Amino acid sequence: MSSDDKDSKSAFSLDSYYVSEELGFILREPLTELPPYYKPWLDIALQLPELVHSHELRSRVSRMPLLSSQYLQTHRELRLAHLALGATTMGYVWQEGEEDTVKVLPRNLALPYWDVSQRLGLPPVFLHADAVLANWRKRDPERPFDMENLDLVVRLPGGESLRGFFMVTLLVELAAIPALMSIPTVFRGVSSGHTEAVTCALQDISKSIQEMCEALKLMHVYVEPSVFYGVIRIYLSGWKDNPSMPNGLIYEGVHSEPMEFSGGSAAQSSLLHCFDELLGVKHEAKAGAFLARMRDYMPPAHKQMIQDISSQPSLRNFVQEQHDEQLNQAFQLCVTKLIELRNYHINMVSRYITVPAARARQLRVEKESTEDMVSKAPTALEERGTGGSSIMGFLKTVRDKTKQVSLPVTKH
Repeated sequence: MSSDDKDSKSAFSLDSYYVSEELGFILREPLTELPPYYKPWLDIALQLPELVHSHELRSRVSRMPLLSSQYLQTHRELRLAHLALGATTMGYVWQEGEEDTVKVLPRNLALPYWDVSQRLGLPPVFLHADAVLANWRKRDPERPFDMENLDLVVRLPGGESLRGFFMVTLLVELAAIPALMSIPTVFRGVSSGHTEAVTCALQDISKSIQEMCEALKLMHVYVEPSVFYGVIRIYLSGWKDNPSMPNGLIYEGVHSEPMEFSGGSAAQSSLLHCFDELLGVKHEAKAGAFLARMRDYMPPAHKQMIQDISSQPSLRNFVQEQHDEQLNQAFQLCVTKLIELRNYHINMVSRYITVPAARARQLRVEKESTEDMVSKAPTALEERGTGGSSIMGFLKTVRDKTKQVSLPVTKH
């Protein structure tokens, strides 16, 4: 065996990326409390919906003491601090909707948030890694992961639909774990020419992607479109490519110039990036640039895993070289399931964004008096994702690029 073969075999172990067999990319047992010194942060973070609705959050933050992040010692403490300060930042910026945003994040919030972010290697904005991966707890520790037994640690406005949105996304992450666990098997099989092992691993991956799609369907049960569009979305929006905040946000005490960061986005989940790199899906132009940028919004170890998958020998080339019908079918099924998942995501975006956006536009044209949630819906984001991308065009481009890795039908 060549040293290269040895490297590709030994290098790819999931342990080094903080990916676990039980939880994948999800943070294990997120904390719900910080050392007592940080009580002022959690006192605010745990009351965010009430403070936003009563328009008191900004004044509460202005009275918050400036605390040092130095007493945060463990990774889980830092993740809870990032979640609490990030959610507080979103509430602070968007308390009055898109009409009355702020230009400056005050020093007592901006400085510790920046420090915690630097220590984690994450940007100072509310991320998928906060909202979903580090924002869950079981109501009963003995019971399984299911919607009835899951709750949020920190909430933003949006009530049960907000819980539904984040926790269904968590279940999608859970459904992907068998696929993640199979990736090292694929690379071991490729490096040793073991077609049967690769075939079995790919079959497991396609099953897992199908389960992700099934989990995603729970959105329709737990998330109300009018609440998602009219209430929740604005609190996931960032200050990059957002017409409501064209100049970004000044983090007082950190930098005198405004900084721009994208809001939370499904593109910040490492899952589909891993599958794209595994199957050889190459995204180009605007979509590719956006997805590449979203990797900077992931925990550094997860970003590293995606990069390391991309530097492994090409699975698609291996499949083509083997001329093995079962292997071909297993690869093709993975591609098909990934296309189906992306098609389903497009349908969901239509239901949760495109249709409510059209309704909100119509109501504005008719100048009818509307319920508060529709009138506060962010017009700047009508055609955009919370990450700032032009959403429908982006999702269709990504789906179409996935189709291009399909293998030609083999002739018998």
